[in-house]
Amino acid sequence: MHTTLISAADLKQLLNAATPVQVYDCSADLMNPATGRAQYEAEHIPGACFVGLDEHLSDKTSRASGGRHPLPSRERFATWLGRTGLTSSHTQVVVYDRQNANYCGRLWWMLKWCGHDNVAVLDGGWAAWQSLGASVENGAGPTLAAEAPAYPLSTARATMVDTTTIAQRLGNPGLTLIDARAAARFRGEVEPLDPVAGHIPGALNRPFTENIGPDGRFKPAAQLRAEFEQLLAGRDLASVVHHCGSGVSAIPNLLAMEVAGLGRTALYPGSWSEWCNTPGVPCAVG
Repeated sequence: MHTTLISAADLKQLLNAATPVQVYDCSADLMNPATGRAQYEAEHIPGACFVGLDEHLSDKTSRASGGRHPLPSRERFATWLGRTGLTSSHTQVVVYDRQNANYCGRLWWMLKWCGHDNVAVLDGGWAAWQSLGASVENGAGPTLAAEAPAYPLSTARATMVDTTTIAQRLGNPGLTLIDARAAARFRGEVEPLDPVAGHIPGALNRPFTENIGPDGRFKPAAQLRAEFEQLLAGRDLASVVHHCGSGVSAIPNLLAMEVAGLGRTALYPGSWSEWCNTPGVPCAVG
């Protein structure tokens, strides 16, 4: 089974062999929410189900975290997964987008959080699939079942950390924060989405785009390992907690560390959008 990345060629082979595979298209655009579905309906991998960041990967009612994109409860998410046809923990899942794994990484992490380890990001995304000249579909895609068994939740295979824990451990060597936002946002020079500019004090900055090579695929594992080891400078891997603006673009860093053989590290889903709206916590610039 594939649990981190899968190549377009390997996905094509699985589909051609009629191997049970569930494919999800997570294309999105924070500044233009209609873009993702429009891209999907224009062209997508045959059989892929569309996943909306706001509609399916976030929930402001049954929230399991804070921030601009609160996680839904595991139970609510499992109900939706069942309606898409994912009812077995043994099914290979493949997720992709058109934005350097910025959005499909969220679904990859959420499935791990629900206990589903057999999920992989399509390396190179939609462009890699296109480069094969493989078949595509258009239109609205599969119809979700009105009622279906919920996905069978099991022990979480991903770790999340909340604001209280971050605040309590701030300044402690047992906490290493990695912020995936662009450098100008991290420094507080611009802030297009949240009410306060800056970053959590002591955080390291690695924009998520630094994981992607010129070919649109994740950099080789050895290169990723060298880059993260340089960034961490000897800090304990077990202390690493990833975040970004709202718990979405942090995931490519988390995934890249796993691809690099550095293990599965933790996520702060509320991220900067929750932190900067929390009374009494410090914020830094520069």
